[in-house]
Amino acid sequence: MSEILKQLEQVLEQRKQAVPDSSYVASLYAKGLNKILEKVGEESTEMILAAKDFSLEPKSDTLRQDLVNEVADLWFHSLVALVDQDVSVTEVLAVLERRFGLSGLEEKAARKS
Repeated sequence: MSEILKQLEQVLEQRKQAVPDSSYVASLYAKGLNKILEKVGEESTEMILAAKDFSLEPKSDTLRQDLVNEVADLWFHSLVALVDQDVSVTEVLAVLERRFGLSGLEEKAARKS
């Protein structure tokens, strides 16, 4: 499942060297970190609103797809931010793997120590 994230990371890394008007991602990199983070914030808000709408009408296939699409947009732009900062998807996946099977309360307490 994480293979697509790794493949996407490779493409995003290549876009860092691309001419800004050659791709959407290359243009984001050219605009800088603030613009990338602005997009992450925008997509976060859109995902929250889509989740809220879906919670009010959980049988709606349209609202379900809206939520899935907004999460995909949020993940994508988060990956753009990670690649911009030279942080690997593998690092994030390693943290998730380490946390797997650990109670959220235990994991949060372990971070404080």
